[in-house]
Amino acid sequence: MFDIGFWELVLISVVGLVVLGPERLPHAIRSVSKFVGAAKNMANSVKDELSHELKVQELQENLRKAEKMGMEDLSPELKSSVEQLKQAAQDVQRPYASKSESATNSAEAANETVEPAQNANDSVGVVESLNTQSAPQADKKAE
Repeated sequence: MFDIGFWELVLISVVGLVVLGPERLPHAIRSVSKFVGAAKNMANSVKDELSHELKVQELQENLRKAEKMGMEDLSPELKSSVEQLKQAAQDVQRPYASKSESATNSAEAANETVEPAQNANDSVGVVESLNTQSAPQADKKAE
């Protein structure tokens, strides 16, 4: 990568030893090695991501080319298989559409049955109020 030979490393070590001293040199070497390792990991990560994106882009281009060519080049067996798959997809969607319509209809029917029940609750309230009014009158007659 840097094309550093053995004697160049020895020279860097001697200069580092003179400048930093024997106490701080091991700490400096560890720090530099951590930095170089982190830089290598980051470079490898970027390289991997770029290669992955290039592969994805290549696949997308191939897909566009295939879509442009259309399905004219397909054999009759493949065309019939594609038609069967399309029909199956439509058949699967139809039951859900009819179920959603029936659910809407049942919800409307439930709303209609709630209104008479509310009227019945109002009638019960009126009957109870009549009972409470007639109860004091019955008490007066009993006296």
